[in-house]
Amino acid sequence: MKNIVLVILLFMIPLMSHAQLNEYKYIIVPKKFDGFRNENQYQTSTLFKYLLVQKGFEAVYDDALPEDLNANRCLGLLLDFEDLSSMFSTKVILKLKDCNSAVIMATELGKSKEKDFKLAYNEAIKDAFRSFDAINYSYNPKDKDEEPVTLRFKNDVKKLEEPPKETPKNRKEQVAIEEVTPERQTYKSVEPVPSDLKKGENDMAKATPSPMAISDVLYAQEVPNGYQLVDSTPKIRLKLFKTSKPDQYLAKSDEIEGIVYAKEGKWFFEYYVGDQLRVEELNIKF
Repeated sequence: MKNIVLVILLFMIPLMSHAQLNEYKYIIVPKKFDGFRNENQYQTSTLFKYLLVQKGFEAVYDDALPEDLNANRCLGLLLDFEDLSSMFSTKVILKLKDCNSAVIMATELGKSKEKDFKLAYNEAIKDAFRSFDAINYSYNPKDKDEEPVTLRFKNDVKKLEEPPKETPKNRKEQVAIEEVTPERQTYKSVEPVPSDLKKGENDMAKATPSPMAISDVLYAQEVPNGYQLVDSTPKIRLKLFKTSKPDQYLAKSDEIEGIVYAKEGKWFFEYYVGDQLRVEELNIKF
């Protein structure tokens, strides 16, 4: 009888943890994990955020917290990455911790025997994420049924003065207060300014905005025939296809095609808009 009760309890523990996940609105993904030298090393942070979003969670980076989470840290769980790798294999465990550092959920051990570090961590993380397959997450705040607290102070406020209603007369009086003085008067020329642009070129340039800016950090995720560049959303901004040159790729977005190449340690995207050649610098993290 005792053995049966013990087995039932062992099955109830993970189920209780999974149900408890619904009480949290966010999962916070660190940009840099302990044990790694660089931010988003091996694209781990990007991969974590992508996989969590695929499972239905609202994942955010630790340096871009939403306003409500910034005000109340206990709305979210922090993703902790425990690296148990050895010389011959990569092993990881993922833990979700609340604002008091208590572990709400821990995954099974994810493993990989790939020799390349990037491929190994990618495979081990996806293996550990199989623990989320049985979870049907839906945000359900635990305090939603509680009555709001109302503070009452007897005889503290006798009467609440209402602001005067705006009337056409009030509006006229307010406009009259703004005096016209020489200092407030400005003159703007309305003469046409000559332009070297031919008809249609300016319209085409405006109709095709720049697909990205140098301030955008794009993370390169390896795919069979090259890379896909994703932003922090994560959204695929550009697809790179390998060529015979290691530092040159054919590039394609939803609307534009061109080439991406390396020059003097920097990456550039070169493409045409009509007859106009554009060259833009990219901030790519491989």
